[in-house]
Amino acid sequence: MPGAEGGMEALRSAGPANSPTVTDAQFAVLEEELGKGPSGHGFDDERWTLARVQTVIRRHLRLSLSVATVWRLLKRHGWSWQAPARRALERDEHAVELWKKEVWPRVKASRRPTGPGSSSRTSPDSP
Repeated sequence: MPGAEGGMEALRSAGPANSPTVTDAQFAVLEEELGKGPSGHGFDDERWTLARVQTVIRRHLRLSLSVATVWRLLKRHGWSWQAPARRALERDEHAVELWKKEVWPRVKASRRPTGPGSSSRTSPDSP
């Protein structure tokens, strides 16, 4: 049989053809760029989002990765999502408590009543 010299090993998948890999050297460049912070790349605030990291990868590594691939790449290299360590300085606790006591009960009460019902015109309950 022609072409059979590689056997079963030759048939093994090498992975998706369209999924570019990031080398260790490229990831080192990415980490250096991320170290400059989001504002160092022209973003308005200091939050790294997957979409922003994706943009930095596209600009500096010239690779087009999906957001899911960016997440897997960061996770594989020990990066994780971060939650703020403290609340925003601008937060007005008095206003928040007032809203919870006065506004939220009205908003919650204005929801449509729940209960049995049917929107079908063929329902046996229809007149």
